[in-house]
Formats: sequence, C-alpha cells, structure tokens
Amino acid sequence: MKVTILLQAALWIWFLGCTTTYRFGRYTLVEGMGIKSAEFATLCLYSVGLILYYLLQPAGKWILLAILILWFVVEFFCHWYFTIFGVTERKLKGYNECFRNTIRIFPMSETRLVPDLYHIVQHALILLNIIICLAR
Repeated sequence: MKVTILLQAALWIWFLGCTTTYRFGRYTLVEGMGIKSAEFATLCLYSVGLILYYLLQPAGKWILLAILILWFVVEFFCHWYFTIFGVTERKLKGYNECFRNTIRIFPMSETRLVPDLYHIVQHALILLNIIICLAR
C-alpha cells in the first residue's frame, strides 16, 4: 500500500510540472502550460481518479486504471510513436522547438524525435501506476 501511495504521489507531483514550470538554476525540467491547458485537465482527471480509487472501491480501481491507460495511450501517440515509426519534418521541428530548453538524457536529433528526461520519467511513472493498479 505504501508503494502504491508513493508512486501515485510521485506521478501527481511530477505531472504538476506540466502546469507549473520546474526549473533548477539554468536547467529546465519542464515548462508548465498553466491552468488553461490540456495538461491541467489531465492532472484534474488523474486527481479525480485517485480520489475515486480511495473512496469507491472496487469501482474506483477500474476508473483510475481506465484514466491511466487512456493517458498512456495519448502520451504514446504524442511521443513514442514518432520515436519508433518516424516523424514528419514539421512535427519534429515543432517538438524540438517546444522542448529545446529541457534536460535531456539523449541529445536532440534533427532526424528523429527524442523525448526529454521529463517525458521519459513521466511515461515510466504512468506505466508503473498502471502495473500497481492492476496488481492491487
């Protein structure tokens, strides 16, 4: 149960960065899009899922699981699909421009979409939350 709470809280705090910018000195982990964004709507949806998970068992588990899977699918098609199957020049240029100042494990490419550190961790946290939701 402690691991579940820890991973759920970690994902919530990590994803809050999509609403409020996380900066460490001259390094940017993620640029927040504010409360008038799709990211904030997703954070609210995840928050509702978490509340239902704890207040409405067993249905809450399935509601949260559905939210996490939908979120993971959306993230896959926004990032990893293009990394795996290729990207148009326009999409790559927009993506690299949007995330040009973020911290990276792998360098940005002019030919392939390469997610930054923030998105790699975010997607791993979503996947871990799906796994723990299924296991519970």
